[in-house]
Amino acid sequence: MTPILELESARLLLRQWQDEDLAEFAAMCADPQVMRYFPAPLTRLESAALIGRIRGHFNEYGYGLWALERKDTGAFIGMTGLLNVSFAADFAPAVEIGWRLARRHWGLGFASEAAWTSLRCAFAQLGLEQVVSFTTEHNLASQKVMQAIGMQQDLAGSFEHPKLEPGHPLRPHVLYRIDRAQWQATLRG
Repeated sequence: MTPILELESARLLLRQWQDEDLAEFAAMCADPQVMRYFPAPLTRLESAALIGRIRGHFNEYGYGLWALERKDTGAFIGMTGLLNVSFAADFAPAVEIGWRLARRHWGLGFASEAAWTSLRCAFAQLGLEQVVSFTTEHNLASQKVMQAIGMQQDLAGSFEHPKLEPGHPLRPHVLYRIDRAQWQATLRG
């Protein structure tokens, strides 16, 4: 599949990664507040490796996590996009939607706007039937974004994330879903 290199929303450009993004991305991934619902902040080298994996996902599947750029300032503000679930779970195989934004861009609606744009790509361009999202049960901000884009919590789908050790405080996760029909219903309002 030819990779989808760019998407656009009212205020954002969802684009391919540029080498110049590394400094801002690494700073974002090193911020303990941004990474509080992940096992640990990332080093610059780990952030660079993550960009490499994201580029590989685009090459293999044609979609992935796009770099987010504000149209008004040209500033890199984070990432949002679609990934294949990379671990065994009752709901996999599946495509997940995810996001991570630099703290100074929180609370401005950018995560929901970018996530909505990614959902439109998932259903209108990629022809997917369903998209999932998940986070630790304590990450209420991400759950609010999931709800804002029309996703519904799958109460029976809560799970222990297999990439975290048993007993880890971030291991319990909630699962949200949206299918094509639900997405189309949100379009009709």
